[in-house]
Amino acid sequence: MIKGSEGMNYAPHGKPSPVVGKGEFRFAAIALDHGHIYGMCNGLTEAGAELKWVYDPDPAKVRAFKERFPGVKEAHSEEVIFSDPAIQLVAGAAVTRERCALGLRVMSAGKDYFTDKAPLTTLEQLEAAKTKVRETGKKYMCYYSERLHVESAVFAGDLIADGAIGKVIQVLGLGPHRIGDPATRPDWFFKQEEYGGILCDIGSHQIEQFLFYAGVKDATVLHSKTGNYHHPEYSGLEDFGDAALLGDNGATQYFRVDWFTPDGLQSWGDGRTFILGTEGFIELRKYLNLGISGSGPDHVFLANRQGETYYNVSGKVGYPYFGALILDCLNRSENAMTQEHCFKAAELAIRAQMQAVKIK
Repeated sequence: MIKGSEGMNYAPHGKPSPVVGKGEFRFAAIALDHGHIYGMCNGLTEAGAELKWVYDPDPAKVRAFKERFPGVKEAHSEEVIFSDPAIQLVAGAAVTRERCALGLRVMSAGKDYFTDKAPLTTLEQLEAAKTKVRETGKKYMCYYSERLHVESAVFAGDLIADGAIGKVIQVLGLGPHRIGDPATRPDWFFKQEEYGGILCDIGSHQIEQFLFYAGVKDATVLHSKTGNYHHPEYSGLEDFGDAALLGDNGATQYFRVDWFTPDGLQSWGDGRTFILGTEGFIELRKYLNLGISGSGPDHVFLANRQGETYYNVSGKVGYPYFGALILDCLNRSENAMTQEHCFKAAELAIRAQMQAVKIK
């Protein structure tokens, strides 16, 4: 197995592209339960944000975090961060079930909230988050990294906006992950009530991409199913899931997520997205080009009336979401992502999970 080749360690570095000057936007990190916190903080700091504080009750997690971000100060409680008027946003990667409760505390303290996916695990949490957003006017944003922190996925959005494939009518998503050595995973990873289930968790990435690429505002989950095919010793783990959705504009989606990436693959997952339009189609090979050693990430294939085009966009597109998020927080705008979009992706992932047929 390739060292560090698990999805939870995915934390890409991009070219620094600051949208603010030094000290104009400060944020803190609370809850280091998932490795995505590193990607979240990389994106924000590369966009010019200053990481001032970190807090987690586990000293080992804090020590590791400070090695990656040596300028950050260690807080001894959440309240230290909540009471600091300089902090404008709090980033967190708590245990999935606990993400909403953290967000409610953050927003009550007058800060915007940026959480790892899935942003919440129940419809009751969703209603509580919506209520708190209305009460405080603060943001509850989510790190849907499989689109926001993948250059090929960003580039696909640009192609679609430019009309390269006409109107999007179907999105097919494949989100395989490598489970690695189960002994290295935290206990909550194997408890469905803690991580929310595979469709709520990994599936939220796929649903968010469908909403974005196809311009969908709402959707119906037509069918979904989950199973545990190969890990009977972990009864709470779902290692496979899929779902089909119908958008309010007639666009459709099918996606599959699983924990069956073999050790011999050069990356933690052969994540792919296929986007069908009325005038062409796009395929994204996000993290590798299968069978080509050292191929690297971010391969984009386009076919339309003009012909066939291949793009390798690694290191060429960047990650504009993070700068846009900072500016949204400062200007109270919604250019990076609307609150409605963020919550709708979470809602549909929960609904897909709730109605899933258990197949194994």
